[in-house]
Amino acid sequence: MDAGIGWENARAFGEQRTHNARRADVRSFGISAIMLAIITVTTSLPVSVSAQNAQPATASSGHRVAVVDVAYIFKTHPGIRSEVSKVENDLKAFDQQMKAKQAELKQLAEKLPQYKIGTPEYSTLEKQIAEGDSQLRLQMASKRRELADAEARIYYQNYERITSGVKVMADFYKINLVLRYNSDKMDLEKPDTVIRGVMKNIVYHDEELDMTKAIMQYLTKQMEQQATAPTPGVQRN
Repeated sequence: MDAGIGWENARAFGEQRTHNARRADVRSFGISAIMLAIITVTTSLPVSVSAQNAQPATASSGHRVAVVDVAYIFKTHPGIRSEVSKVENDLKAFDQQMKAKQAELKQLAEKLPQYKIGTPEYSTLEKQIAEGDSQLRLQMASKRRELADAEARIYYQNYERITSGVKVMADFYKINLVLRYNSDKMDLEKPDTVIRGVMKNIVYHDEELDMTKAIMQYLTKQMEQQATAPTPGVQRN
């Protein structure tokens, strides 16, 4: 009996040490991931070069997992918000122009009763109103499509940057899987947030696994590099 109890205690002790080691390994990743992002932001070297100079994580037993809140990045990153705001402001300015033109057409339409139906004056004014309305509708459709395309490019380009940053960190830290999660909190005053909350794919994760802040810093660095990069075909003096 004593030997059996001793074996059970030894096995339990071994399992506890393994669990603690894995947890320490995970926390080490969380802290190191943030440090890599800071190094990436403060250096002018490409990320790939920086990663070569640092010491990558060594492969260990089991799988390494991380999470990233993509929606939070899109909603709060200053660079992305600035790009989206430009499109929104362009749309507002265009809407004001369209309202002014609609007001002009309305004034012309109010003049129609002044002329008798079938007279040249009536026909000319009616044609002018119809052509103006048709042209206005075409302009509105074209502009809205243009702005929608511009907004789609913003999300596409920045999502590509985000996934690029995730890959850099995943490769460097030997992460096998990066899951997308939503950090929004449920609010009883807003039923839609409750529905989204209970439908979350990830119920719990250790905060050390979250690489969202690191990816935001990576994204900022990429935008800065792109802004300072010379335009192809243009020489700087």
